[in-house]
Amino acid sequence: MLTYVLAVLAACSNAVSSVLQRKANKRVPQSENMSLRQIWTLLHQPVWFGGIAAITAGFLLQATALGTGQLSVVEPVLVLELPFTLILASRVFRQRLGPAGWLPAGAMTAGLAGLLYFLAPSTGGPPRVHWYGWLAGVGGNLLLVGFLVLLARRGSFRNDRGQGPGRRGGSFRAAMLAVAAGSTFGLTAALMKAMTRTLAEGLGHLFTDWPIYAMVAAGVLGMFLTQAALNAGQLIAAQPGLTLSDPLISVLWGVLVFHEQVRQGWFILGEVLSAGVIVAGVVMLAHSPLLADDAGAKPERSQEEPATVR
Repeated sequence: MLTYVLAVLAACSNAVSSVLQRKANKRVPQSENMSLRQIWTLLHQPVWFGGIAAITAGFLLQATALGTGQLSVVEPVLVLELPFTLILASRVFRQRLGPAGWLPAGAMTAGLAGLLYFLAPSTGGPPRVHWYGWLAGVGGNLLLVGFLVLLARRGSFRNDRGQGPGRRGGSFRAAMLAVAAGSTFGLTAALMKAMTRTLAEGLGHLFTDWPIYAMVAAGVLGMFLTQAALNAGQLIAAQPGLTLSDPLISVLWGVLVFHEQVRQGWFILGEVLSAGVIVAGVVMLAHSPLLADDAGAKPERSQEEPATVR
């Protein structure tokens, strides 16, 4: 039970971070996307530091949850970040959250409960992963991230008339960068799990072994890609990738690398149906006007579209 409580609190912290980071990124020129100049501009936005503090708290809660539970249990619960973000956005921007918001949020919650029931994850086998398991896992994960970033950079960034960044090109760029960021955070969760196992051997082992440093590096990369995704286009393009890719990659890590056991046989049908309900809820919520536009917000000097909240 403690694992679930910590994971839910981590999702809440991530939701707070999403709102604050989005408010900061809407003031950043899109010409600075995926550059150190973007980070420099964000460093002059006090609200951005609030978002960083919130996501740091989320990381700590997530790490504690992973210390007591499995990847395939903790990470799917973080999908609740999306409905939490919706509720918070309705308060911050003073918009009413009607049935169109509550229905998909409830569907996501039900789908998550069904998924965890049908998966019924159990503790992984070996206490440590062999070096070749880490090499294959990290290498494959980073190749996926690199491929997605390449797609984002090669995508069309101009409108149909060729005059500046177009909405379609910005949405594609935001979507690809969001999936890349979520995939990087999935790797971070796996390294976090390894770090908790190292910590169990003593505090001295924590700083003399590699997982903690690899986790920090992956976390920094994930944060950089997140800022790029939040700045590149509308939330409607970024949110599904940010919400779903992290738990998907984490569950794959848990099953394929950490050898966590999940139910098979006829339970797979229930798992697929539950996952489908979650995906449907994410898509419905991503189209919510609460997440698509700040209420009555005017475009900033850097944005051609209304400011959005992730």
